[in-house]
Parts: sequence; structure tokens; C-alpha cells
Amino acid sequence: MKLPPHKTKIVCTIGPASRSEALLEGLMLQGMNVARLNFAHGTLQRHSEDIQRIQTVAARLQHHCMIMADLPGPKIRIGKLLEEPLLLEKGDEVVLTVKDLIGTATQIPVEYKRLPQSVTSGDLIFLNDGFIQLRVEKVTGTDVFCRTVIGGPLLSHKGLSIPGVQIVADAVSETDLDFVAFALKLGVEAFGVSFAETAEDILKVKRFALEKGQSAYVVAKIERVEAITNFDGILFAADAIMIARGDLGVQIPLQDVPAVQKRLIHQANLLGRPVITATQMLVSMTENIRPTRAEVSDVANAILDGTDAVMLSEETAIGRYPLEAVEMISKIAISAEREKNAILALADLPVFFRAAVESGNAAVEDVVTLHAVESADALNARYILTHAQGRTSPCLISRFRPECWILAHGGDEKTNNFLALSYGVHPVHLDGATSGLADKAVRWLLATGMVEKDESLVWVEDESPDDRREALSMKIIKA
Repeated sequence: MKLPPHKTKIVCTIGPASRSEALLEGLMLQGMNVARLNFAHGTLQRHSEDIQRIQTVAARLQHHCMIMADLPGPKIRIGKLLEEPLLLEKGDEVVLTVKDLIGTATQIPVEYKRLPQSVTSGDLIFLNDGFIQLRVEKVTGTDVFCRTVIGGPLLSHKGLSIPGVQIVADAVSETDLDFVAFALKLGVEAFGVSFAETAEDILKVKRFALEKGQSAYVVAKIERVEAITNFDGILFAADAIMIARGDLGVQIPLQDVPAVQKRLIHQANLLGRPVITATQMLVSMTENIRPTRAEVSDVANAILDGTDAVMLSEETAIGRYPLEAVEMISKIAISAEREKNAILALADLPVFFRAAVESGNAAVEDVVTLHAVESADALNARYILTHAQGRTSPCLISRFRPECWILAHGGDEKTNNFLALSYGVHPVHLDGATSGLADKAVRWLLATGMVEKDESLVWVEDESPDDRREALSMKIIKA
């Protein structure tokens, strides 16, 4: 038996670009472990055919491939468009309507009857995971008149999000349960619960499957603020989680998504729940043969964070290069896994240098600067003060990423400008000689109100102007 070249699992969304037996076989041979069917699109007949083909190919290849039916949930979607893609330009007026019609450039149907009651003038509406933004100008009856703030191409049935607006709908609807019953009969093993908010949303699907005389694995999709708030309960109830970054990046500030991703992966790892990281992992490969460098880094960092699986959506469902996308994500996984232990070991510099100190292999400057950072943490000091003139001490302290700021005093303009590059270092220009610099720095801090009288500070003395690192020393001083 030949094992795969990487341990990270690959989830592929199956669609028009990948539903043939030939393509499914190629995807499995390239490393697909999970075939995701998005029940928000397509007909039951189409899904039935896809399921049967996936099972047929997997049996022929003797390949374990889980099928996951992704339930639509309460996601708001636009309706059918007459021509696709519909290109919305900045400044265009567009009407979102709850009328039952085919969409055009000026009037787009929305499959949520409460939309006019849910928005007011000035609200922002996001389409297609936030890539398109509309601002509401007025609401009349069944229509919401908008102005395009950020345009782009739009396809039928893409999602619509309104940050801060509570959608009046259950996470698991009767339609979702009908899909579960349908898929269970065809041997589907797992179900993705979209927009899960509580553990009860997960248990509802599990209980329903048991009532049908079967069991089901349930993947909780984390894409709402409520899911983050109730994550502990959801994690305990679910068999696995998916960090669905598309809608999550609209529901919470986009800049917070990476930190949330790392935290959720860590919590899932602690409980032994598999994690899928999803959305736009190699999205540029929907149209291009190569991904961007940023996408490659995104996939690698998710693996280093501890994700069990990475997911492809448009890349394999409607993309031009589905096989190449899976091949690329496999190569990234191989590289990230090969370097993982070394990277993670080097990431925690304090641990690395503490080990060096214990073994007697640490240099003087390493001992001094590590001790300075640990002292600042222990004292809850707001600042570590040091010389700027030799550049050595600020940069050596910075590498430990202390919680407090590093204030570098006494440098000339050229040195200060260079120190502005280092993490957590703030150069401070003080006129006059560098003798008595610690006292001068404290007086400056007191005069500017940055410290209070008798506040503890850490001072790292750099007695050498020529970057001789063994000249460092440290002491605790009072303001």
C-alpha cells in the first residue's frame, strides 16, 4: 500500500467543471479526500447523479472519499440572472427586489422576502462574499434602491449579506432536513450546517438522522458572530468544523479573520475535532493556471496553524483548472508539512533561547535581552528603554516581541529612521550628550505624561557604540 505524500486532507467542491467520472478520478488521484456538494445550487436529480458517480469512481480506485452535503441554511441569495456574469460598475444604480423575476443589470431578485424591512437608507449590502458592495439609497414597497460602491462580476444565486442584521430564519430549515433525508438514502456520510449559531443547530440534524434510522457526521460551518460566541458548545456537539471565511469576513471585521481562524483551529485541535479551512484558498486558479503568492502562503499558514483539511470551492466547481488546483494545493501541503516542525520550533524565540541558556550555549546579549523582556512582563512594565546609537539592543529586544513598547533613545536621524523598521521599537530623539541617558529618558517620559511617578521601567544599557553585543546590561529603574 502506498500512502499519500502529504497528511493534510483536501476538500473539493464538485460542480460543472468536475462532475464527470474522468475529472472525479483525476481529483481523487491528485489527493481529494472529501467531495463537497453545495445543495444551494443544482437540482436533486443532479446531486443524485453526482453522488453516484463519486461513489462509483471511489470504489473503482479503492479510494476513501467522504461525501459532504453542504446544506443551504438561511443564507440570503440573489435569484437567477438573465446573463452571466452580470458586471456591476461603481456608481451604477441597481434595484434589489423581492419580486419573482429574472435579474438584469438594473433589477436583481433576492430570495428573502423581508429584505425591504431589514434595511434602511445608508446601509451597506454585500454581494459575493463582500467583493461587491452596494449602499442603500431608499426603500419602497418590494424594492431596495442601491448605488454600487464597489463593483464586479456577479453570478446567479450568489450570497447577499447585511452586516449587523439578524436574519429571521432557523439555521436548519425544513428544506434542509428534506435534503438530509434525500442524501441519507443515497449513502451521504456528512452534512455541513451553514450559519450554525448554537449547538442545537448541530443536534437537530443528528436527531433527524437518528429518526431515519441512520447516523450522520455533522460539520458546523463557522460564519457568524453568534457561532464564535457559542463556539465551545458548537465544537462539543459537532463532529468537525469548517471555518467558512467568506461570510465570516463580512460578519466580523475582515482584519480579525486571521486571528479568529488561528484561535478556532487551536480550540478544535485541543478537543480532537477535525478542522476544514475554507474559502478563496486558491481562488485565482478559477481563471489562472497559477495561484498568487499570497494564496500559497494562506494555504501553508492554515496548515501550520493546525488545520486538518483545506477546501477548494470555485476552483474545482466552476474553475478552468480543477486538476491543477488540487495538484498545487497538494504541493503546498507537502512543503508546509516538511518544514512544519522546524518553523514552529523557531517561531517561539523565548523558548529557543531559554533552552540555550539552560544548556550553557547562550551568548551574553541573548541572556540580557531575554531577561529584559521577561522582567518587563513580570513587572507589567509599559516600556523597555534602551540606547539607539548602536542599533544592537533595540533589535535584539524586538525579536522577542514583548507586550510593551521598546523606546530607543539617543540615536541620530539616520539610526532612528532605520529603527522605525523594527517591530515594537519607537525611536525617541533626545538632544544633548548620551551620558546619563537613562535619567534623561525618564525625565522625558514624565514630562510627556507617558509614565507616572515611581512606575517601574526596564533599562537595557548598551555601553558600546560599535555594536559589540557583549557590552549589554540590564536593570530595573523607577520613574
